Amino acid sequence: MPPETLLIQALVGVSSGMILFIVASGLSLIFGVLRVINFAHGSLYMLGAFIATSIGAWLASQSVGFFGALLIAPLVVALIGALLEMGLFRRVYQREHLLQLLLTYGLTLIIADVVRMGWGGEILRLTLPEFLSGTVKILDRRFAVYNLLLLAIGPAIAIGLGGLLRYTRWGRLIRAAVDNAEVLGALGIDTRRVYTAVFALGCWLAGLGGVLIAGRASVSLQMDAEIIVQCFAVVVIGGLGSFTGALIASVLIGVVVSLGTLFPATAGFAQALPFAVMALILVVRPWGLLGKPEK
Repeated sequence: MPPETLLIQALVGVSSGMILFIVASGLSLIFGVLRVINFAHGSLYMLGAFIATSIGAWLASQSVGFFGALLIAPLVVALIGALLEMGLFRRVYQREHLLQLLLTYGLTLIIADVVRMGWGGEILRLTLPEFLSGTVKILDRRFAVYNLLLLAIGPAIAIGLGGLLRYTRWGRLIRAAVDNAEVLGALGIDTRRVYTAVFALGCWLAGLGGVLIAGRASVSLQMDAEIIVQCFAVVVIGGLGSFTGALIASVLIGVVVSLGTLFPATAGFAQALPFAVMALILVVRPWGLLGKPEK
């Protein structure tokens, strides 16, 4: 197989990995701070995608519609996430993971029914602006311009999250809440607001990922299950609480799946390859690539 084809396919995989990283980073953030396994994270990603298609159709203009969806849909998902955190998730903090899974799995069923009632069973897509719809030549091979946008957005989100958590007051409060929430509360900080803001940010990332995938692939009712399984694989491979590890794991999964579809021997089970990689990494490093073993 020509090396140019392998390179383009690898770049396609990296662009897919950028969307996966954005969604998985939200899941990792919520679990790292709140210690809640949010199985409904994929449903919020799906909701963001459907909301984006409606906003794009409502605003009519392709450019205004896309960027309007990119701005509004994640904020709507973040608001929904904040309401869910205040109304439901606060009740399961410090509870056994089984209750958390039951709650979040129930939410996946509810959100799926809401989406079905609101948008029906149609397969939708967000129309891209003309300047993002074309292709460019890389080594005499065509590469989608939209994928270039994804290649830029992923690292930007990673740098932004890292800077937010490391250099801002809010980031210091988040790290303090992870280390000892009781001491933080004793200092007069309302930890509930911190938790709500963290949950909303995680949901905003899920909604952003939904908007980005809506401009690249079809939006359907089955998309939540696929993304949440891959997100858990990213969190496990990268290491709990490590955004850098999540970025590496997302790129690894995207490239493995993308290249796996090229070869007849692996095309039939390309979607299962990341889990083979996950199993291999867990044998060598049970705490993930950049995670830390629990003491």
